[in-house]
Amino acid sequence: MKLNKISALFSNSKFKATNITIFGATLTAVLTMPGAFAADEEQTVEEVDTSEIEVIAVRGIFGSLKAANLLKRTDARIVDAIVAEDIGKLPDNNIAEALQRITGVSIESDFGVGESVTIRGVSENLILLNGRSTAGPGRGGISLDDFPSSFLKTVEVIKSPTPEMIEGALGGTVNMQTVRPLELSEPLIAITLDGEYADKTENVAPNFTAAMGDNWDLGDNGTFGASVNLSYQDRELRRDEFFNKVTLEDDIDIDGDGTVDVSGGPNGKYLRRTESTVEQKTEERERTAYGISLQWAPASEDLNVYLDMNATELDGGQAAYSILDVGGSVSPRSDSYYDSNGQLHNYDLTGVLTIPKTWSDFTTSESTSHAIGAEWVINDNFEVSGEYSISKSEERQTASEFNLRPIERTEPTLDLVTHTSTGSSTSGDGIPSYVFADTGMLTNPDNLVFREFYHKTLDTDNEEQALRFDLKVNDIGVDFVTAFKAGVRFTDRDYTANRFDLKPNGNTLKDAYKRATNEDGLYSPTWIDNAIIADSFKTINMDNSFDQTGIAGQNDLLTYNVYDAEQLQDAEATYALVQQMLAGTSYAMDGSLADNMVEDTGAYKTINEKTSAIYAQFHLDFEDISAVVGGRYIQTELESSIVDSVDANGNKVLDTGKNDYSDFLPSLNVTYSLSQETLIRFAAAKVMRRADFGELSPALSIDNSLVTGTQGSYQLDPYRVTQYDLSVEHYFGDGGILSAALFYKDVKSFTQTDSSCLADSSTISGQNTTQWNNICLLNTAGESQGDIINATQDQGLAYVDAEKAAGRTGIVIETDVNGGSGEVRGLELGYQQQLDFLPGIWSGLGVNANYTFADSEQPDGNELLNISKHTANTQIYWEGEDLQLRLAYNWRDRYLDDQSTKRVQTVGALGYNVFNQNDPTADNYDPTVGNSYREARGQFDFSVSYDINEHFTVVANAVNLTGEPIEYTTELGSVWAYSEADQRYTLGVRAKF
Repeated sequence: MKLNKISALFSNSKFKATNITIFGATLTAVLTMPGAFAADEEQTVEEVDTSEIEVIAVRGIFGSLKAANLLKRTDARIVDAIVAEDIGKLPDNNIAEALQRITGVSIESDFGVGESVTIRGVSENLILLNGRSTAGPGRGGISLDDFPSSFLKTVEVIKSPTPEMIEGALGGTVNMQTVRPLELSEPLIAITLDGEYADKTENVAPNFTAAMGDNWDLGDNGTFGASVNLSYQDRELRRDEFFNKVTLEDDIDIDGDGTVDVSGGPNGKYLRRTESTVEQKTEERERTAYGISLQWAPASEDLNVYLDMNATELDGGQAAYSILDVGGSVSPRSDSYYDSNGQLHNYDLTGVLTIPKTWSDFTTSESTSHAIGAEWVINDNFEVSGEYSISKSEERQTASEFNLRPIERTEPTLDLVTHTSTGSSTSGDGIPSYVFADTGMLTNPDNLVFREFYHKTLDTDNEEQALRFDLKVNDIGVDFVTAFKAGVRFTDRDYTANRFDLKPNGNTLKDAYKRATNEDGLYSPTWIDNAIIADSFKTINMDNSFDQTGIAGQNDLLTYNVYDAEQLQDAEATYALVQQMLAGTSYAMDGSLADNMVEDTGAYKTINEKTSAIYAQFHLDFEDISAVVGGRYIQTELESSIVDSVDANGNKVLDTGKNDYSDFLPSLNVTYSLSQETLIRFAAAKVMRRADFGELSPALSIDNSLVTGTQGSYQLDPYRVTQYDLSVEHYFGDGGILSAALFYKDVKSFTQTDSSCLADSSTISGQNTTQWNNICLLNTAGESQGDIINATQDQGLAYVDAEKAAGRTGIVIETDVNGGSGEVRGLELGYQQQLDFLPGIWSGLGVNANYTFADSEQPDGNELLNISKHTANTQIYWEGEDLQLRLAYNWRDRYLDDQSTKRVQTVGALGYNVFNQNDPTADNYDPTVGNSYREARGQFDFSVSYDINEHFTVVANAVNLTGEPIEYTTELGSVWAYSEADQRYTLGVRAKF
């Protein structure tokens, strides 16, 4: 392909305007390059084959940072990297936690463990393994906490793509690279054995990794290499959460003088906290992983054949307890007051009831990523490669609940009485104090009965097969074209999800206490001291609850009776108990648990997605200026199926929707060597990301209470982004760097949430109205509607129950639809230096610091999710001959965490107390209602290692050293939720031979 044919790649009319912009930048760069030829100074940055930067050649913190800088400096793209400090040793024990040290990268955590990243404020990224896609439960690939960090030599974060890269990343691509056996210069055995202590669970988790590899010279038969990685982890963590529902209410008289006091809140309203909830979850996770790599090269070394096999098995789940305080009318006290946000503090809630709940989520999953491929250097001018890969994820989630209800003890009757009390809330440092007038509210067995046993299974299968071929021509006859690359890639993806629910006699066991009647037709609830189940209950009172956040005095919600979660994990045993309790009633169950599991055909979804991609890219060199320019064209064919009906033989009859679309993704990466030490880079590209699989299926997913649900659409367009980057990198000394970068992303085809009220006849008998103010009301029974109407505080529960009986309550369904456009813009600053100019032992000091500013806006005026305006990372380290110390600090600013949070659903900047974030033409429209923000937070991590000798090293780490909790606030700045997880301490030994 001649240079004058490049313009043909940019001619797709659908995106012509943007393509012309990028192509114009390309032409401008190309046409101005000849002027650089007159420069006297030749380009002196030595070209380095990055394949030579082997983890086996890197030792220590400084060695790791220096190697990462070399990767960044010699890459044609805008790239940052993490390089292992030694075999099987990334700077952090978790990949996501290591990546947060990179400029522009923040992480999302679960139970205090990093699991995913946002790159330049965008969470829709792509996780690759050795340049190929991986499969997880969703679109982006395997979770970063599921893949062992010990398997990796390098992790790249690529912020400006080239045409040869797999599409699908809006923020950036994370490429994890493993050690290949032919890279080893000598036989290798490396073993690590750690013990990780979590302070909340007081559990020590074993963590074992081993790596073995070697290669053998077979003479005329070439060279063969093999490496094996093994990893095992058995971890137990806990998370404590306290949160409220927040509503806006009319100003009240809080001092009892007969005059309504003005709160200062928006629209003449004050913020009221109700439904105080404590949830304490313990997660057990057992992870076993292996990686095998085989390589062969003939004696000529012009061919490389490889086989990679990687697998991760997860087994474990969450055992959780919660206590929910429902309802109640505000009764001011003498110490009541409004704060500057208009929130009421220090008051009583009369007529509250409590709901203790136990649940268990047990998950087993297996993720695999296998590939076979070859790279062939035909001659000095032509290289070809090909690869077939298959990535697969199989996951089964088993979820159970055992819920109680506060009912006053009585003989069998048709007139059950709910047990209520008065709850007193008092604010202070930490979570509010909450005290019940009835001291036995949560522990007295006379007040608590069995309400419901709920059980479901969710199965998800996600498999992608990919085939790619690539060609590289080193000389096409044009002096300034150093290489031409082209290739094709084909994928075939199958995604399936289904669900089974416990429905004996065709119905759930919802509200069994007031529906199951005895032989006399009377309700006969089972109190928790009943001999059948008494031994299965325990009193929750954890002495280290909220030790990071603190508690503003006595809180009765931290001590309560509840069903044992360990027993609930044995669903068969719990089912047998419930079967005994309900024997002789109208809810009696026959058969086993498996016999009563019913498939929810409405939730069944299957998706087939085929893609075809072709790319071409040119590598240009004009002495001080080099560039990579080209484009990638992709066609996507989607089939999304749901169950239309079930025939007489029980077979599903599917209804299939189809959607086809194509994208042309041009890109340009230019590097100008201003001097030997300073590089200026410019990049422009179009990128796309297909919607997640759950968003592409019109199957309904409705919660157990028949209150909320979600639904997707196969007609969703992908996200499409046009991005521009400009950066300056100045390298100095031995491994030092000072860098600055500007970035801009123009986001098209936004996906936004649209809510509607679905009419469903099952709500009449099955809907749970306990949280009545979350239930949408229908104007006409049996007719769905777009408006979300909730009952007022004055109408209350009784009104909602009456509407439910009349068929005029619905289910709030959230649907993702394509919206307008938005943008992200920002600045990155980075600095790294080894302070070797200091005297004596101080020369071992080093600093690595960065700062990111990111500003964003989406169509409704809100900022984008998960984007902090300010993010900062700092690492200060010292290393001597045998000892290494590192203190790392990560801080990120407040950011929008969710736009449709049920607990703050009606709280918005305008103070309407109405949920209307969808229709700008409607009354009381406020796009900020339901916004929840995660407040600014910083975290210290510390690590130390000591080399006993050349073979053995002692290592220790501390994560969240100072125990920093997380706070969530409403659009009006009031705190509505607190969350905290374990501080983790690791001590272990590494051996390398």
